[in-house]
Amino acid sequence: MEVPAGILQSCVPIADNLPMDTSTFTPEKPVVKSGFLFEDFLNYLSVEKGLATNTLEAYRQDLARYRAFLEKEKAYDWQKVTRTHILKYLGAEGKRGLESSSIARGLVSIKLFHRFLTKERHVANDVTSVLESPKLWKKLPHFLTSPEMESILKMPDVKTATGIRDLALLECLYATGMRVSEITEIPLENIYLDNHFIKCRGKGDKERLVPLGSKAVEACQNYLKKVRSKMKAKTGHFFLGHRGEGLTRQFVWQMIKKYARLAGITKIITPHTFRHSFATHLLERGADLRVVQELLGHSDIATTQIYTHVSGNRLKSVHAKFHPRG
Repeated sequence: MEVPAGILQSCVPIADNLPMDTSTFTPEKPVVKSGFLFEDFLNYLSVEKGLATNTLEAYRQDLARYRAFLEKEKAYDWQKVTRTHILKYLGAEGKRGLESSSIARGLVSIKLFHRFLTKERHVANDVTSVLESPKLWKKLPHFLTSPEMESILKMPDVKTATGIRDLALLECLYATGMRVSEITEIPLENIYLDNHFIKCRGKGDKERLVPLGSKAVEACQNYLKKVRSKMKAKTGHFFLGHRGEGLTRQFVWQMIKKYARLAGITKIITPHTFRHSFATHLLERGADLRVVQELLGHSDIATTQIYTHVSGNRLKSVHAKFHPRG
């Protein structure tokens, strides 16, 4: 049985604080062979734990797949569900190509549910108690090389209003490392082109100032003068669509895919690829990790450290140059 690597590593807490009843078990409720307990569990999380609708829906989907798997295994009695069933389920989730982060969240859902079954005296023991909740292990981010980025930035046709707008947006994404949700919401008054800064509102409503390089400033000035100033804006956002409306994240994603395709780049690219490339290229050129953390708006430097893989070649060259036996 193949279980995704790291699935039994230590974990980040995810609402994993249901109280446990350690008193002697006496069956007070009949053995459950249907899925109605899932709804009881979700109601418990909603009412007593106050979890958000999106979080509850994620738990619902996780548990629906888990229930379907147990039915295939003919494990209808919760008393007879074992650790082996759960490991087999996690292995099946990995084989069907599910992302490791989704598998990790799925195990958290299962652990919380079985803890609930124990608390409510539907089962005698929590079979998941010996399974450690997984830490959401980090995948190396996909990023563009500098030549690939340059090739994309050459694709917008700056003889058209659309091309002028698109180039300004792409230059801003690459110059600032902003999330696509941040850049689509940037208001006009938060663009300080004379001072080469953008004031960005990120996660948790935290504001940060991010520098704009000369190329990005030039592209934004061109957009502001030739396109934005001539539009009937329906919103105060800096980047607008043809009818003066704000841009959506999906629109930006499609735009990036289009220019990547025109540049002949076949790797999968999303707006977040620009953010990854921004951080990667800064670190490759010797930027301090704390500075990159500040620019990205990460509250924890551990989040930024995922990018340190990129400096491997640079570290080797520095070592070779300065170590006595390099």
